[in-house]
Amino acid sequence: MRYKIVSDSASNIHTIEQVPFSYAPLHIIVGDRDFPDDDRLDLARMEEELSRGGKSGTACPGTGDWLDAFGDAESIFCVTITSGLSGSCAAARAAKAEYEEQYPLRHVHVIDSLSAGPEMALLIEKLQELICTGASENEILDSIREYTCRTRLLFCLKSLRNLANNGRVSPSAAKICEILGIRVVGQASTQGTLEILNKCHGEAGALSRMVKIMNGAGFSGGKVRLMHNSNENAAEKLAGLIRGTWENADVRISPTLGLCGYYAENGGIMLGFDTPGSSRL
Repeated sequence: MRYKIVSDSASNIHTIEQVPFSYAPLHIIVGDRDFPDDDRLDLARMEEELSRGGKSGTACPGTGDWLDAFGDAESIFCVTITSGLSGSCAAARAAKAEYEEQYPLRHVHVIDSLSAGPEMALLIEKLQELICTGASENEILDSIREYTCRTRLLFCLKSLRNLANNGRVSPSAAKICEILGIRVVGQASTQGTLEILNKCHGEAGALSRMVKIMNGAGFSGGKVRLMHNSNENAAEKLAGLIRGTWENADVRISPTLGLCGYYAENGGIMLGFDTPGSSRL
């Protein structure tokens, strides 16, 4: 096995075709229960536990989880959730050092996505495409570095409670969102943190705002990956707005899994897209 793609479960991807793939699960901790974000996760049970209130949080994969995911490939491309919000990237780098010490002729390339969810999915798709074209290891690395400058993550959330409780956004922002019943539109910043861009009254206004942000970022009809937590109707509406503006947009919709679902919360939307030129500001 020459090449392999590995990610943590924040990508919301458990399997891909044509290229060997594994993932290291993050964990959602609700009270004294641990819900690994893997293909055995009972999302309904997790949501039921969360609805009861009480303390909850998340934990990143350990070094051993990453080593298990690496397996026995010669060249591994490892995509992690942003290091600005999680220790997953640091654990992957520790696993890389251990793996390469044990196997001096093998290489692990850790790619900090500075993002999560659908933007990670775009990077994985790009790696898959490059590997399938027969590109060399260095060509793949050069291309994926360039591509990371052309992808973006936007999100539209009804609640910031879990983000605030875990130190990802300010409690005051979460309180305002709760009291006023507004939708927050934001993005992954260049530092890989969450940046709030707009506060919108009503879902329709928030979805329209996301399309305007895409236009301002230079989107011209490339890939769009939409993920939602129990809000397929809004995801379809947003997909319709995007296709109506850019006829050649490649839009795909999927539900969030454990980690992204926990932070997006019920009704949340995450959107990854790419552009022809550099789009990270």
